Amino acid sequence: MNTTLLIMAAGMGSRYGGMKQVDAFGPSGETITDYSIYDALHAGFERFVFVISPKMEEDFKTNYIKKFPSHLNVEYVIQSLDILPRGFSVPEDRVKPWGTAHAVLMAKDVINEPFAVINADDYYGSKSYKILNHFLRQTSAEAPGHYCMVAFELMKTISEYGSVARGLCQVNDRGYLTGMVERTKVYLKDGGVVYEDEDGSVHSLDPMDTVSMNLFGFTPDFFPHIEEEFKGFLKKNANNPKAEIYIPIVVNNLIAAGKSSMSVLQTPESWFGVTYQEDKPRVLKSIRELVDQGVYPESLWG
Repeated sequence: MNTTLLIMAAGMGSRYGGMKQVDAFGPSGETITDYSIYDALHAGFERFVFVISPKMEEDFKTNYIKKFPSHLNVEYVIQSLDILPRGFSVPEDRVKPWGTAHAVLMAKDVINEPFAVINADDYYGSKSYKILNHFLRQTSAEAPGHYCMVAFELMKTISEYGSVARGLCQVNDRGYLTGMVERTKVYLKDGGVVYEDEDGSVHSLDPMDTVSMNLFGFTPDFFPHIEEEFKGFLKKNANNPKAEIYIPIVVNNLIAAGKSSMSVLQTPESWFGVTYQEDKPRVLKSIRELVDQGVYPESLWG
């Protein structure tokens, strides 16, 4: 069975201060996404679909996408504020993208096979893609509703330079997800990890907690579920210009309704990524070490 990698690259990068999705981190100008595609390709993924913003399109077409070998199946879809279900329109004061669930929904007309979802600015490691692709190849599009996620340890996913958003996971003794809570402001404090509520109250977290880093596996039936959830979200949040619908929200509701299940797959890999400009030196160093160790060549596509 063929599998596709869906790469969410449309984020505004406001905290990072630039378009980190196309920023160079490798010795030959590779982006973090280049390493993700390289790892996924060697894990057995055949097709790669980017979700990008309208303002990225020209540079993406004329520069970024041309770096890949001609045999690599790479395409893109646009995440635009005005791509909404019938009967809805964009509020006048809306500037912020609709969120990760909306980003995935943008690919509903181009993906018809089991697929994985990743963030463009996160490094997940080669073993993570092998674990994910193995699961997806055992999953039939004709037997929908059994999804998966590859999980990481909370402490290994925190930036030293500011807050991050993390999906905290509850997992039962059979390895199935029972729920995810999206914490949008998680950070280090006094040697520990905390999160801050919307009212400003601060709560401690266990550094060993299992977290989602938006490394998911789905079958195509997930798209209609997103669309239904998105309609409900738009009705409830018409007057909230900052509200977003996240993948965990949709997954939680499906699990609670008994419409799907999600296996939580543990990876031995270390995660790293860029949320702030200050994270960049660490990522550059980590990739350089992987190249020196022979994990990657000096030039991925040369």
